[in-house]
Amino acid sequence: MEARLNLFGNTDAAKVVRHFSAAGKVASDLGLPAATQELVKIRASQINGCGFCTDMHTKDAAHAGESTLRLNLVAAWREATVFTDAERAALELTEQGTRIADAAGGVTDEAWAYAAKHYDDDQLLALVSLIAVINAFNRLNVLVRQPAGDYQPGQFG
Repeated sequence: MEARLNLFGNTDAAKVVRHFSAAGKVASDLGLPAATQELVKIRASQINGCGFCTDMHTKDAAHAGESTLRLNLVAAWREATVFTDAERAALELTEQGTRIADAAGGVTDEAWAYAAKHYDDDQLLALVSLIAVINAFNRLNVLVRQPAGDYQPGQFG
């Protein structure tokens, strides 16, 4: 499989990716646990069918010490006993924030309240921002059919 558009060899595409990455970096520095950040990125990427981002974030999470068990259960987090209540709140917010078009009301007040119970305002900002950024990356990669499987941890910085 070959990408429809070369995001890595095009100067203008590199600018777009740099801006997405800069927004993600700001969000990453707001105090949300690193493991939670990767779980959010993995779950949104699974929902969106973004193989490139799913590959990247599962490998980055594993490289950072995340267990294979937890990585294998992200898609089935509701039934899994290996996630904390805070992680469950983040995953619920991720699912609802990623599936906005599926629900006329968007993110429910219950999902927001559950997340707010576990995270302070800076961490909630981080969650919302990471969900938005990973969804943007997912859409970019899915649109151009960016191939998955070759990512190496730390490859982009």
